[in-house]
Order: sequence, then C-alpha cells, then structure tokens
Amino acid sequence: MNFNSLQYLLFLPAAILLYYLLPHRWRNPLLLVLSFYFYMCWVPRYALLMMFSILVTYFCARLLSAQALRQRKLWLAICLLLNLSVLFFFKYFNFAAELVGHLLTSAGLTVAAPRLDVLLPVGISFYTFQALGYTIDVYRGETPAERNFITYALFVSFFPQLVAGPIERSAHLLPQFHEKHSFCYANIKAGLLPVLWGLFKKMVIADPIAVLVNTVYAAPQDYSGWLLTVATACFAIQIYCDFSAYSDIARGSARMLGFRLMRNFDCPYFAVSIRDFWRRWHISLSTWFKDYLYIPLGGSRCSRLRTDLNLLIVFAISGLWHGASLTFLAWGILNGAYQIAGSHTLPLRKALRARLHIAESNPALQIFRYLFTFALVCFAWILFRAENISDALLIMHRVLDLPAYGTLLPRGLGSLGLTRPELLVIFAAILLLAVVDLRGKNCDIAAALDKHIACRYLVYFLLITAILLFGSYGPGYDPQEFVYFQF
Repeated sequence: MNFNSLQYLLFLPAAILLYYLLPHRWRNPLLLVLSFYFYMCWVPRYALLMMFSILVTYFCARLLSAQALRQRKLWLAICLLLNLSVLFFFKYFNFAAELVGHLLTSAGLTVAAPRLDVLLPVGISFYTFQALGYTIDVYRGETPAERNFITYALFVSFFPQLVAGPIERSAHLLPQFHEKHSFCYANIKAGLLPVLWGLFKKMVIADPIAVLVNTVYAAPQDYSGWLLTVATACFAIQIYCDFSAYSDIARGSARMLGFRLMRNFDCPYFAVSIRDFWRRWHISLSTWFKDYLYIPLGGSRCSRLRTDLNLLIVFAISGLWHGASLTFLAWGILNGAYQIAGSHTLPLRKALRARLHIAESNPALQIFRYLFTFALVCFAWILFRAENISDALLIMHRVLDLPAYGTLLPRGLGSLGLTRPELLVIFAAILLLAVVDLRGKNCDIAAALDKHIACRYLVYFLLITAILLFGSYGPGYDPQEFVYFQF
C-alpha cells in the first residue's frame, strides 16, 4: 500500500477514526492489526518474517533483562545472529554467492554460483535495524525490556514508519504507546501539512523527474556528458524528494494519531561539507550506525589511522545496507573517503582562509561550500543510481570530461520523456522546495502558519490543487514506488 495511493488515502482516515472511537485499552491491538494489514498488502506471507523478528527480539530482550552478564552476551549474540541471518538470506545471499563465484573463477576454478529466486521483503532492513537497536539498548541498560508483547510488536510494525523509516529508537517511540492519546484537532492540523507537503514532493517532483532520470540511466552510452550531468543532478533531487516525502507522510500520519516520529531530514542540500550532509540526510540511519557501530569500533577516540578505518567500515556497511551490489559498496566507500579527505585537509583549509582573511560567515564562502558539497554528493549518487560499475565509470568519465562529450548525440531535455510544460512545472516546484528548505533552516514554518489561519488553509488549498493538477497519477501512469522500499 503506497502512501500516494487511493487505498492509503482511504485507509488513514479510517484508521484515525477507529483509533479515537475505541477505548484506550483496545487502541494498541487495533494499530497492530492495521499495521500488519498495511504490510500484508504487498506480500502477505512475508509478514511471518517480521513476526519472527518481533518474537526473537522480544524474548531475547526479556532474557537480557533477567540473566547474568555472561549469559546476557550469549542471548545478545543469538538475537543478532538470527536476525542478521534472515536479512542476509533474503538480501545478500545471491550477491555473496556471485562474488565468491567470480573469485573462484579468477583463481582458475569453475564453479556455478547458486542463486535463490526470492523476492526481497519490503522494509526488511528498516524493521530489522529498529528491532536490533531496541535489543542492544536493553543489553546496555539504556531502556527497560518491554513486557507487553502487543506494545512491543506495535513498536516494530507501526505502519507509518514501517516500510522506509525513520528507524525509531525505543526510548523515543516505545513510551508513546503507553500514553493515552485523546482526539486533538491540533494533532490533525499538525499532521495534515507534512502529509500534503510529502505528497507534493513525491507526485509533483519526484515521480515526474524520475522519467528523465530513468531514460538517461537506462542507456548512458547514448548521452553526452552534459545530459548525464543534468540527469545526475535530477536524480539527486528525485531521491531527496522521494525519500523525504515518505518521511514527511509518515510523521504526519503518526502525528494525527498522537505520535511523534523523529525528523529524518534537515535540508541536506544546504550542507556545507560531506560530514554536515550526513548529519542532515537519513538522520535515523546515520545516528544508528554512529551509536551501534562507529562508537563501538572506537569512533574517533583512537589513532588517526584507526579512525579513518572505522569511517570506511561504517560507510562500506552503510552502502551494503542500501543494496547488495558493488555499486552501493563503492558509493559507501566513496562517501567515507570524502569524510576522511575533509578531516585531513581541515587544518590546511583553515590556514588558507586565515591567510586570505576570509571569515567563516562570509556569504560567498557559504555559497561555494553549498555548491561544492552538492557537486560531491551528486558525483557519489552516480554509483548509487547506475545499473552496474561499468555504467557508473562511463558516466563519471563523461561527467568529468564535459567539453569532450558536449556534442555527443546532442538532444534537448524535451526528448527525454517530458514535455516542456512538464519541465517548467518541475523547475518551479524545485524552486519552491529550495525556498521552503532555506526558510525552514531559520524558522518553524508550521508554527508560523499556525499564527495565520487564513495562510494555513490557503497553503492546504494550493498544495491539494498542485497535486491534482500537476501530480503523477491516473490512467496510463506508471506508479513509482518509493525509492527506499527496495532497501
């Protein structure tokens, strides 16, 4: 059930109505049933995998809270092994088998790599990491083990953030399931705005611009360096609008039910460095890796060489978390290398600014940082979006050598599946997005609209109108699933 489907637009109001009509003691069981129904709208049998993860982490956490230290380590290891084994089987088995097969072939051994014909369960990486984060928190003594099974199962399967996050922490979300949420018009009002804004970003920007991106990346050898550069920049906008739209709709849906989910994006394309970008992009995953992998590895509390190695390990695993492919692995390693380079060149850059008498707050310097960081991020996105390493290297070569390929098969953007009016609408929508993000850095837009009721309802009207007039939907429309569903 996609957030941008008619099915969900009927499901959400019905869920809200039933939730507030029922007595408090029946609300969590209702949400649990609705969450499993929501998940089973994709492949019903894969709900058994989610239930397996819930059962394992629930009982292991209970044992962790009751056993001696030596046994606690054993139960934590069992929990991690069982959950990660399921994740490996469905997501990484074929990749690992092919990789081993290639290595053996290179060594002169002819081996037919086994391949499993299984469909990747939607959202498996998200709910697995959320459940494992809870188990580790219980092991560390940072959160008590949840005794009520229904409450814990709902924590893992809560439908707004089940499929693509944010990956919530137990200390933040679990206590909210014990609270009594009375109907409050302020919550409905606060939730409606991010839902509409998310639908706008998804249907008016992300899905239409995906047509252009898919056309170019399907046959990169047919396009010039300039068009590949444009398509890559468009993909940067597409993936941001697509993923942040899901997070916005998830937060808005949860807020209407009285729950508060963490913010997953904070104007990432206004970052001034790659390190700053990862503080703003997919915040729930970045902080998960920081707390549960980077710091346990030693973080930055060790030698410079070991710190650099820790960064590369974390980003390499982050890349593989996104997908079982060498392109994702390379994407992760490149982002780690960016951070290492930024850390090593920081003293030199500070000395150069001091010598040139350029203040940190210099507007020209800030604009340069925005553009340079965006360029680095886009260059890495090539690996993320390309079908394979060969395509990625071809695109990178042509992007880095624009003059040489500037006249290769010249085509206008209008030949890439979008009409000129559609391109103008997308361009206007991207400008609006930039203004909102830039404005949102310095003030709470929702709070500002609360002070002017007429403005708030005008914004509602304009967003709904834009979605209906310019959104991608209806007969002949090829619905685009949210990009992060595949992870």
